[in-house]
Amino acid sequence: MHFRYGLAHALEDVSLTVAPGEVTSLLGMNGAGKTTLLNILSGLLKPASGQVLLDGAPAPKGAAARVRAGVVQAPEGRQVFAPLTVRENLEMGAYLRLRAGQRAAVAEDLEHMLALFPALRERLGQEAGKLSGGEQQMLAMARALMARPRYLLLDEPSLGLSPKMAAEIFKVVRGLPASGCGVLLVEQNALGALAVSSRGYILTNGRIRFSGAPADIACDPLLREAFLGPDQGAKP
Repeated sequence: MHFRYGLAHALEDVSLTVAPGEVTSLLGMNGAGKTTLLNILSGLLKPASGQVLLDGAPAPKGAAARVRAGVVQAPEGRQVFAPLTVRENLEMGAYLRLRAGQRAAVAEDLEHMLALFPALRERLGQEAGKLSGGEQQMLAMARALMARPRYLLLDEPSLGLSPKMAAEIFKVVRGLPASGCGVLLVEQNALGALAVSSRGYILTNGRIRFSGAPADIACDPLLREAFLGPDQGAKP
């Protein structure tokens, strides 16, 4: 897959696989092309060449069609609907399902999200813009999960969070494959990402430079120093 911004190459010959029921990490420095790749996978951008395959066939075109097919993105920076309440944000995540008349199933899923993210329960009627950063991240993830994704694209979910809140987010991510959901996790917190992943890719300057098991990344001296820090040698 290739993508350009004007004449500048953002992605070159990129290929990766996200399996159902598995967390896959995509690591790389700022500007490596990670968010661009997520936006292509979610249908927000169109590649210059190459294609996105879903179950071995070309994925439908456009973001709305991708959501219908089960590919859902939780964007960087949370991007909650600030004037809307927590409940309304969650219902927006299930918008297509509500239009299809699945109100009972949506109500069940909303209750499940409140069990998964208990801090949101007491804030159901509160405006999303007044939540803390950690609570907004919980809401952004819960909103995405309300679409019942088959594949969830997470863009920097721990960004700007306290270590305790980041640990809570990673705990939820670790549990998602149990429901059959495949996760592509973009993270600057490489240790946290690898600890919950089955495999990882490293993207630099728009190219995949390495792919393998988290332990392989953690044990490679050059990769460890570049992405985990020179003193991080433990397996995730």
